[in-house]
Amino acid sequence: MSSSDQQLEPQAVRPLEVLYCQICTFPPEYCEFGSSLTRCKEWLQGESPQLFEKYYSDEALQSKIGTLSLEAQAKLEKDTAKKEAKAEAKADAALKKKMASQVSIKRIERNKRKHVTAIHGLEAFDIDLKKAAKFLAQKFATGASVTKNAQGQDEIVVQGDVSDDVLELLEGGAGPLKGVPADNVVIVEEKKKKAAE
Repeated sequence: MSSSDQQLEPQAVRPLEVLYCQICTFPPEYCEFGSSLTRCKEWLQGESPQLFEKYYSDEALQSKIGTLSLEAQAKLEKDTAKKEAKAEAKADAALKKKMASQVSIKRIERNKRKHVTAIHGLEAFDIDLKKAAKFLAQKFATGASVTKNAQGQDEIVVQGDVSDDVLELLEGGAGPLKGVPADNVVIVEEKKKKAAE
């Protein structure tokens, strides 16, 4: 190879490192379009003071707002406050709904000696039902699947009478079953109805 061929080899381009906000998951310059601007500003000020000065210092804000009229500035501030209040109310409502939700563990009699355990209500606690079913199947060495119950809601059905063991796993927060308060778990026993003779 000649020396001119060696000079033409491209230099390795280093990847660009982008900082993402831990609150709204946008880059810091786009946090203003999210629903929690004040929390994003607090996070950015602690994480990267240089970027905070670049985007949210008084001079930067004045240069951005300088072209707006006073009425437009007031409207912008009002809209931002309304958006943040709405996002906080939504988060509070979701938390209340989550805390009011119940997980029911049913022991259902299939035949005279055979049982299945149905676990319903885990989706309210952001638990992936397929991963939880796989975890329970491995844990108890039985079959487990995600099915729809009579109400049309998803539930996990585990072969065998493992209701007490599932309760212990939920209370311990094992594997993908983390995040369920022990007070929200109820065990229900359901027997198969005898056929009319």
